[in-house]
Amino acid sequence: MTGAGITPIAVVGPTATGKSDLALDMAERLGGEIVNIDAMQLYRGMDVGTAKLPVARRRGIPHHQLDVLEVTATATVAAYQAAASTDVAAIMARGRVPVIVGGSMMYVQALLDQWDFPATDPAVRARWEAVLAEGGVAAVHAALREADPAAAATILPTDGRRMVRALEVVELTGRPFAASAPRIGQPRWGTIIIGVDRATAALDARIEQRTASMFAHGLVEEVRGLIGRGLREGVTAKRAIGYAQVLSYLDNEYDLDDARERTLIGTRRYVRRQRSWFRRDPRVRWVDGADPDLVATTLALLDEKERTQ
Repeated sequence: MTGAGITPIAVVGPTATGKSDLALDMAERLGGEIVNIDAMQLYRGMDVGTAKLPVARRRGIPHHQLDVLEVTATATVAAYQAAASTDVAAIMARGRVPVIVGGSMMYVQALLDQWDFPATDPAVRARWEAVLAEGGVAAVHAALREADPAAAATILPTDGRRMVRALEVVELTGRPFAASAPRIGQPRWGTIIIGVDRATAALDARIEQRTASMFAHGLVEEVRGLIGRGLREGVTAKRAIGYAQVLSYLDNEYDLDDARERTLIGTRRYVRRQRSWFRRDPRVRWVDGADPDLVATTLALLDEKERTQ
């Protein structure tokens, strides 16, 4: 996989399945560099709560799209798509293999399916953001139900930012929000997509362990430090699972045990969404994160896929 024949690899799937370690193994064996595709790992200082690999554990392998945003910045799929596309092209130009890893669903689709994003209009966006600010998520959800029932049924009713975007797109295009979504076809650059999953009970146990470890190893202190860097003023960073719950704890909305439990529940719900999203993509070749021969199994899948392309 060198020169003009380079094929990128994407390692995707639910949180806590072991994607990062598998991506490192693939990068070592294939002569690759890592491209992060986890939206919250874009933020500087959000390390403990995102399970970001510390530099000492990156095996000397270059990593891209980590620590590129301040917590006051708004992460957008469109901005990520442009920046990560540049990184992938540069890695291939160096004769290296891009190994794209993470579980942010829309980011994966934007990068690999060249999502052509509808235009934005600041005035229209501001109007719907005002509705959200004044009436809360219930108000924008009601508006979306009337404008685009299908979108209202698929977007989480707590995801105010995405509902605002859907209402903006519907108003600007006159078409349903789903009409702007990319169609699944040949992945960009011929990327081979590997999905990592585990048995539900085993994954739930890993999530519980990870959540406990985050709180035991400084998540609350990390959030306190980020408040001083503007976490509360940001739009997307402060809503990340774990960070939102700790902020509420620091605001005395509930105690630390509640924050930990709510983080665990939120993570489990997110994992269910990730699993459902990625399982709908027929291009994904699935592996079991608990497989003792995971690296060999994955390499065999890569060889098989390349022979059939």
